[in-house]
Order: sequence, then structure tokens, then C-alpha cells
Amino acid sequence: MDATVIILFLAIVILTLVITYYAAKRTKSTGDFYTAGGGLTGWQNGLAIAGDYLSAASFLGIAGMIALNGFDGFFYSIGFLIAYLVVLFLVAEPLRNLGKYTIADMINSRFDAKKIRGAAALSTITIVLFYMIAQLVGAGALIQLLFGIDYWIAVLIVGVMMTIYVLFGGMIATSWVQITKAVLLMAGMVVISFLVLMKFNFNISSMFTAVKTATNHGADYLKPGILYTEPLGTISLMLALVLGTAGLPHILMRFFTVKDAKTARSSVITATWTIGLFYILTLFLGFGAAAFVGQNSILAANPGGNMAAPLLAQAIGGDMLFAFICAVAFATILAVVAGLVLSGASAFAHDIYGQIIKKGKATDRQQMLAARNASLAVSVISILLALGAQYLNVAFLVSLAFCIAASANLPVILYTVYWKRFNTTGAVSALLTGLLSALILVSMSPSVFSPVEGAALFVGEPIFPISNPAIVSVPLGFLAGYLGTVLSKEYDPVRYAEVKVRANTGYRGPR
Repeated sequence: MDATVIILFLAIVILTLVITYYAAKRTKSTGDFYTAGGGLTGWQNGLAIAGDYLSAASFLGIAGMIALNGFDGFFYSIGFLIAYLVVLFLVAEPLRNLGKYTIADMINSRFDAKKIRGAAALSTITIVLFYMIAQLVGAGALIQLLFGIDYWIAVLIVGVMMTIYVLFGGMIATSWVQITKAVLLMAGMVVISFLVLMKFNFNISSMFTAVKTATNHGADYLKPGILYTEPLGTISLMLALVLGTAGLPHILMRFFTVKDAKTARSSVITATWTIGLFYILTLFLGFGAAAFVGQNSILAANPGGNMAAPLLAQAIGGDMLFAFICAVAFATILAVVAGLVLSGASAFAHDIYGQIIKKGKATDRQQMLAARNASLAVSVISILLALGAQYLNVAFLVSLAFCIAASANLPVILYTVYWKRFNTTGAVSALLTGLLSALILVSMSPSVFSPVEGAALFVGEPIFPISNPAIVSVPLGFLAGYLGTVLSKEYDPVRYAEVKVRANTGYRGPR
């Protein structure tokens, strides 16, 4: 690598560390650490949400998916974008009005039960680990490509940096790193898309014609069915992507960083426009990579296809654009993993330690210490898991996290806000059934077992035929919540009336 290229890369990384340094000075309380003191404006939080959401799966994984599989790769872009409408219309406002730091807070506003808080924390930590593995795999491949170092060293570098962000800066640092990264990422996407269009004389029709002959799929490249040949499997994937966002702990946690529900709504609108533009532009990245890099070169760089976007930047913009895109992708991953570590740490420190073990009597200092220790633990576990997942596509790994979120968290969130009869037994049933069914079905799926050696983690015939089990696990989560409720005798209409008023107005009564 040219020295100028390395300097550009390091400059962006140093910028994020400077942000963390100044944020650390402002992180003085538990509220600052978890939610930035609720002081972000709508546009700031909207960009931070976009920064949190546009992860390695979006930037690296989807570009590779489209480059290698054409239209089927674009399913991820469609699913991730539509998912935000579910968040906007059903979840954002009541979550902000009912919660404090975590999803468990929101559920506990109606059911004051330790077992619900424990189950919600377990679900959150599981989702965080799946998502973290995807980000670290992407980061490892990226640093390996840029500097030529071993994958495991690259993963360790990312792991150390993300831990620094969270340990010292908390949500304030994480938010501003995400805002900075969202702006840089969108700039990079626009530049690459412009250069790709310029190669086709700004004629989109010419681009579509060119990619029909650019890959070994021929004209089928622009049709569904290359990657997802089974209709049920495709529906299952889309179900996970569309419903999963509304249950992702690190995304929902962002709604606690604003002062009221109105600001939460404006946050989602800003995020939706930013995310929408981004996912439209992934088409140019994927098609451009197929045309100007080639599928063989993409697979040679990384078997999961995760390096398609950086290789495209190098092919059409030279080493400087390549370094910029790698640096932005690295900042992307660091921002997202920092948010993930924070949500996993808050689930343990606030829910398990603060509320269950210490019965809500933990001091600010004790909670901060527990949160920082939990951050360290989440980071170490994620790094160890990522070392064994080097060759998996990061977009696929994230889709499994979405599946768990849609199966376990979403049923409880919606029932808590919208169903009068819902009770503690139903909440625990939905959380555990959704979580366990998703994990068990994935462990028996083609993602884990394949008769072709090297195509999955183990050689063998899969028992469950669909890679992403959302089509089964999501209904099971909702059904378990329903049956758990109707088969038990608990019922508290007064508490629900209070929750309904708070969810719709934000009114918390006289202080």
C-alpha cells in the first residue's frame, strides 16, 4: 500500500478516537453512558440510527450479494429498508414513552417481573453476539485485504478499538462516531455510484444490459432464483428482515437518546430517508462490482463476497478511493459494534445486575463498573466466535440476528403495547419460544449442515430445509405469547390502562 493511502485510512480512525476522547469527558452518569443523557436532536439521532443500521452487512455484504447473485442479493436492500416503516408506525413512539435504557425497561413498565427482565436480557445478548460476529468478520476481511495481515490479527485490532469506544465514551462517543460515519459512508456511496454511472455514460439501461453478459449467470442475473430457489425460503428471509429491525436492541436503544416521542419520530424519518438512499445505491455498487471487478476476483479476495465494494472502488477510482472506502467501511464497523457492545452491556449491567441481582438498588458507580465489565466480556466472546466464522457472508449472519429479534422481541413489544389481555406468562413464553425455536431451527438448517464440503460449518444433510427459519419461528413466538396469556389467569386491566396512556402521550403522572 502507498504511504498516502495508509495515512488517509489512519486519519479517519484517529478522528473517531478524538471523538471518543472528548465524549469521555462528558460521560459522567449512567444516563450519559447508556443514552447520551437523552440530549440528541432529531436529525442527530436520525443520522446516528442510520450509522448504527448501515452495518458491514449493508455496505460489504449486500454489495457482494448483488455482485455474485444479482437480483437475489437486492432482497436484503428491500427488506432492510421496508423494515423501518414497521419501526416508524408501530414501535418508535411507544418504546420511547415507556422505556428508559433497554427493551426490558419498556416491557417492565407493564409487568414488574424479574423473569421477564431476565428473558429479555438473554434475548438481547444473543442477538448482539450474532450481529457482532458479522461485523467482526467484515472488519477482519477488510483489514486483511488492506494491510495484508492475518485475519485473526485484524479481528483483534477491531475488537480492541471497539472496546475502547464503549469503555471510555459510552453512548455519547458511540452516537457521534455513528453520525460521522453515516456522513462519510453516504459520501463514499454517492462517489462510487457516480463513477459507475459515468462508466455507462449515465445510462442506467446500458448498465442493466452490460451486467447480463458480465457474469456466468447470463440474463438470469437480473431475475430472482439464483440464490433463493425455494419460494418459502425467500419469504422466510424477507419476514426476518422486515420484522427483525423492530426487535433489534441496539437500534431500539437509540430511541432513548432523545428527549421525547416527537423527537423520536423525527429521528426515524431522517434515518429512513438516509437509509432509503443508501439501499438504492447498493444496486450500483453490486452491478459495478460484477462488471468492473468480476465474480472470480471478488471470490478470490473473500469467499463470502464481502470485499466487492472496496475492490470496485479500487477498480474505478484507484488506490485513494480504495483507501477511503476501506477506512469508511472500517469506521462503519467500529460504530456499529460499539452500539452493539453498549446494548449487550446494558442488558447485563442494567437488567441482570442492576435490577435482578441488586434489586434496583445499585449505585450509579456500581452500574457504570458493571457496564464496563460487561462491555469487555461481550467484546471478548464476540472476537472468539468471529475467529471461526471467517468465510461466512456477513449479510447472511445478520439475517439470523434479525430472525431472533423478530421471533423473540417483536411479539412481546407489540403485545405489551397493543393487547389488553397480555400478561407475564405470555411475555416469558413469547421471549423464550421465539429465541429457542430460532436457534434450534438454525442449528439444523442448511446454514450449518450441507452435503457439500466447505459450503457450511458441518458436512451432512440438514434436518430443517430453510436457511433462515423466520417463517416458522416468528409465528411460534406470537403463538406462544397468545397461548401463555390465555391459558394463565393473570390479568391487570388497570396497569394496561396506565401503559396505554403513557405509550400514546408520554405522560408519566405527577412527580
